[in-house]
This record gives sequence, C-alpha cells and structure tokens, in this order.
Amino acid sequence: MAIEYRISLDSGYGFNYRIELERDYDRERIATAPAWTRLEHQQCSNCPLRREEFSHCPAALDLHRVIEDFRGLPAFERAHFWVRTPEREYSKETGLEEGLRALLGVIMATSACPMLAKLKPMAHHHLPFASNQEFVLRAVSLYLARQYFNLREGRRADWDLKGLVKLFQQLQLVNQAFWQRIHTTCKGDSNLKAFLTFFSLSSSITYSLETQLQKIRPLVMSAGESLE
Repeated sequence: MAIEYRISLDSGYGFNYRIELERDYDRERIATAPAWTRLEHQQCSNCPLRREEFSHCPAALDLHRVIEDFRGLPAFERAHFWVRTPEREYSKETGLEEGLRALLGVIMATSACPMLAKLKPMAHHHLPFASNQEFVLRAVSLYLARQYFNLREGRRADWDLKGLVKLFQQLQLVNQAFWQRIHTTCKGDSNLKAFLTFFSLSSSITYSLETQLQKIRPLVMSAGESLE
C-alpha cells in the first residue's frame, strides 16, 4: 500500500515520491543519510528510542530526501501537486508551504518513530491539503471510534478526549524538535514554513480543543434529531 506525490514547479522542475505505508530501514540507506538525521541531533525530549540501539531518527531518515530537495526554495513558490492514494486522486495548485505540509505529514505519520506512529490511522486515510477544521474533525472522530471499541472490548473509554489532548501535547514536542533539527540544513524557508503550519494544526488540539469543537459542532449537529 502506497501514496504517491508528484510535484511540478512553475519553474519547470518536478519531483516524484512514493510513500510506502510499511517500509524498512536498510543499512545502505542509513549509511548514506546526512548527519542531521542521527538520533542525537536535536533528539526529541520525549523520544523513547535509545542511542545504544538506534543510530538514526527513523522519521528523519524518511524525511531527508524531501527536506534536501526543497531546502533552497521559498515557501511562496507555486506548484502543482498531484496525489494518489489507494482510494482516489487529488490535485491542487498551491504554494509549497501547503503542499509540503501534507507530504511531510504523511511521511512522518508512517515512519517507525514510536511517537508519530500514533497518527498512522489518519495516514491510512490520507487527506492532503486538509483545513484546520477537517484535521480536527478527523482526529476527534478516529479517537472516539477507538474509545467505542475500547468500551466494547472491556477497556476504559475516554469520552472526555483527555487522552487526545495528551497525545497532541507529546506530538508538539516532536514537531518542535524537528523544526530545530532541520533549521540548520534549510537554506530557503519552504520546509520550515511547512513544519510551522503542521505544528499549528497540532496546537489547535492541544491548546484550544474546546474552541475547535465548537467550530465543528454546527456541522456535526446539522442532522438534528434524525440520527437519534
């Protein structure tokens, strides 16, 4: 199972990426990775991996090709993004900032990082170019679906979404560390801006979940009494 991205810049350059949702980390790939992908370089404060067992950050290994492809390009440069998932295709003309946010997000969520792996259910139903409202709706819906199965299978269900807020608090630490990790290697600002916008999506759940829920309430409740 894979997700494909094709990016065509107005300047004529093009990039193709195929993101396998299940992937290996072979020795050759690790041996040729840049120094900023090593685990100890700006390691996340909440990283559960030990340097004695892991020489490199799994997510950084997955990201470095994209980071280095776009590090000299400004975030405002326009590009055509074409995305194919196993279910459908998407196409959008947009700035690199928005398009790279989607690409970096799905790569991170499908990496072998134990923290980012908690986003993998969203990656399996990848929605590129998602708005903040769509991001919150998908994250909350998937979390509540998990609580339903927890209840059915005899485990405690968290209907107050406390665990979701805690999860995104942890993911914010990861996002902040990655921003620092790539800061020194980026000559332009496209990757940095993409990470900042990805960071802002996580922040919306961590700091203002109730506000975000009130924004999606009219949509969820628009069916009135018909679903009861």
